[in-house]
Amino acid sequence: MSDPIKHECGIAVVRLRKPLQFYKDKYGTAFYGLNKLYLLMEKQHNRGQDGAGIASVKLHTQTGQRFVDRFRSNSKHAISEIFEKIHEEIDKTVKLNAQLMDDSEWLKKNVSYTGELLLGHLRYGTYGRNDLESCHPFISNDRTASGSLVLAGNFNLTNIEELGWHPEDHNPDTAVVLDRISFHLDKEIERLKQEHPEETQGDALHEYVSEHINFANVLKNAAEQFDGGYVLEGLSGLGYAFVMRDPNGIRPCYYYMDDEVVVAASERPAIQTAFNVMAKDIKELSAGHALIVAPNGEAKEHLCRKPGVKKSCSFERIYFSRGSDINIYEERKTLGRLLTDQVLEAIDYDLDNTVFSFIPNTAEAAFYGLLKGLEDHLNKDKEKEIRKLNGEINGDKLTKILERRVRLEKIAIKDAKLRTFITEDSQRNDLVSHVYDINYGSVRAGRDRIVVLDDSIVRGTTLRQSIIRMLDRLEPVQIVIVSSAPQIRYPDCYGIDMSKMGEFIAFQAAVALLKEKGNEDMMEDVYQECIKLKQQRNLESVNLVKQLYEPFTSEQLSDKIAELVTHKEVNAEVKVIYQTIENLHKACPKHLGDWYFSGDYPTAGGTRVVNRAFIHYMEGKNIRAYY
Repeated sequence: MSDPIKHECGIAVVRLRKPLQFYKDKYGTAFYGLNKLYLLMEKQHNRGQDGAGIASVKLHTQTGQRFVDRFRSNSKHAISEIFEKIHEEIDKTVKLNAQLMDDSEWLKKNVSYTGELLLGHLRYGTYGRNDLESCHPFISNDRTASGSLVLAGNFNLTNIEELGWHPEDHNPDTAVVLDRISFHLDKEIERLKQEHPEETQGDALHEYVSEHINFANVLKNAAEQFDGGYVLEGLSGLGYAFVMRDPNGIRPCYYYMDDEVVVAASERPAIQTAFNVMAKDIKELSAGHALIVAPNGEAKEHLCRKPGVKKSCSFERIYFSRGSDINIYEERKTLGRLLTDQVLEAIDYDLDNTVFSFIPNTAEAAFYGLLKGLEDHLNKDKEKEIRKLNGEINGDKLTKILERRVRLEKIAIKDAKLRTFITEDSQRNDLVSHVYDINYGSVRAGRDRIVVLDDSIVRGTTLRQSIIRMLDRLEPVQIVIVSSAPQIRYPDCYGIDMSKMGEFIAFQAAVALLKEKGNEDMMEDVYQECIKLKQQRNLESVNLVKQLYEPFTSEQLSDKIAELVTHKEVNAEVKVIYQTIENLHKACPKHLGDWYFSGDYPTAGGTRVVNRAFIHYMEGKNIRAYY
């Protein structure tokens, strides 16, 4: 992706279903769960680089014994730091007597992170601070096991203010969500105490509540108040582990279970690799459901919110999730292949004088799909040429036909070590222009076209400041930028850092076209309609921003985008091509969440956010529209 954006966090849960000694005997270590948690997190490293954290809860601890452990880090190498520090402490604990490493019971009583319940989180901060206190997981009431709760999540709630959070607060939004679930946990415990006073006296409270609490009801009551996209993961001192998914299935979650473990993660390949299992054995958590593992190890899905229309995030498939997932890899190739006709039309079907490449690295799979589509077209051309020979096979002519190839070159190279540490715009822009480099000599100057595929174009900044100017140094006659995603026209509010209207190059194009056609007053009209809805507390009723795009075709917007991303120093003709929403749905039929492209939000809060984002734009407020 040429325009890097922060996005969804990553989650990981490991619930051991056997005593620690079982794993020591079978796998040679009592830290089997901790090691698997590390693998799950490392294999989802793409999902969070602002920090990480883990927690562990021990079952059947004695009064006064530590039952919960937590470690968080906001360093650049958070995962490594966390697990290195933990193992350093383990080594210190047992260094006087190495044989203690073989004593699982002793380890559980005396060594941290030897719990049967483990949770991990990788953070991408879409808003808020990036300090240690903003890193997950969060803990409520870590002194008494019965009421304690550990929580982390991959989420963004559009109604977080209604739940008690305010922008000026230093309290992270996760703490607010934790408070809500803790409130309902306490309420459920209090119900049991009132209904069964004799069985819940003193030390008997924990055991009785652990066996009789309706934990699904706790989550159900809390979830009724949430609007947004979320996968929440938690551990309870009562011995429950859970992951809960929003009713539209916006954020991803997968799980696997056998007689030894129950495991959940944001991405399926992480589970496959960490536990060496097949994709068919891994299930997707149903929308609106929670997977709850009881203290006795029993695990099942529970309905917490009535599922709505499933709108799983399509950006996960285009860019965010690891391409090693078998379905995602095929979907990305299909996205590329479905662009074939548009690309051929843009280059006047002249494959002989066109060089094809991609922006490294996430667009690579889509590029293979585009390449396959171009090769299929070329093969049909070859067949026609051969048929024209009418059986009069001429060696030279046949060889010339068969030697035609789609011209593939690795033109763009990303300089991963270049850092734009200068903040002054004039100097920083010059550095940004060198984030990518090119392979000189890959294009015939003054003769060839260049077609470059990217997975999406959000702001267009890197295109204008770096990529197009870089490609122009090769002196092509035309540069065609192709996006495997449709035009990003609307903000996201469910976990992707795309919430400011003015930053979207598609929105900038619409504004420019409105001004050119003398329809600038339409923006003021839409603004006044938004203000009216705001005064009526009804911003969620309709997406008014759609009106600004209605006068124009997608092609008109793409042409204007091409103008906006073309620097005045560029000599080549520049054209921009986007995927259609229809083809996106063909490629990703099970992930129909497309609100950033279509403006059709799956929750009322999403519609409220898009109207609020436009109000902020018109009022010159450079702030996110989540609040």
